[in-house]
Amino acid sequence: MDSTIWALLLSAISISFIHTASGPDHYLPFIVLSKSKNWSGIKTAMLTVVCGFGHVMSSLVLGFIGVFLGWQLNKISWFQDLRGNFSGWALLTFGAIYLIYGIVQAIRNRPHKHFDVMGDDVYVFEHNHGEVVRPQNRIKVTPFVLFMIFVMGPSEPLIPLLFYSGVKHSMTEIFVLVSSFTITTVLTMLGMVLLGRYGYSSLFNTEKLERYMGVVSGAVVTLCGIGMVFLGW
Repeated sequence: MDSTIWALLLSAISISFIHTASGPDHYLPFIVLSKSKNWSGIKTAMLTVVCGFGHVMSSLVLGFIGVFLGWQLNKISWFQDLRGNFSGWALLTFGAIYLIYGIVQAIRNRPHKHFDVMGDDVYVFEHNHGEVVRPQNRIKVTPFVLFMIFVMGPSEPLIPLLFYSGVKHSMTEIFVLVSSFTITTVLTMLGMVLLGRYGYSSLFNTEKLERYMGVVSGAVVTLCGIGMVFLGW
């Protein structure tokens, strides 16, 4: 593989791992439900994998919009001479914008998901730190609700990476990005869930990192864009 594919591969793996590992909502509900409902390890793992693929599919839907746009631009004759510089600058620009967005969101203390255990049931709600949540704002978590939460929470930083490969008309890059993102996301979710289920949750405390997830993801895309534009990756 050439340096460009390596850069995209490392970016996709970094973004998917950071996005998954830094968000407790990617594994905490599975751990809590598994323990409260006395699920077997196999049932817990199966639900985690299904939700992981649902999360990936929603991310890829957005990502393939980027591929489609890049593919369409690639058909314009006068764009052929510009596509190399344009795609790199587009990747860098998106990364910088997403980095700024992540910093603003971190400063503003955006609402985030929280899970509560009440008896044998688990409830989910959104709140800011220090905010009192009314009981009626809580939603009972079931396997279906959990699946829908993941389907409706895509990873946006994947879009510019796939757009870049779409502009270049590279099926190899698209395959590498999709497969690496999928495998890393599902395996990270499964690993975190199993660690928590079998009593190793004290080894990681990522709740504070969740606030800076956008910052780190934006920085990864920006770094990749810098490499494409200025370092000849």
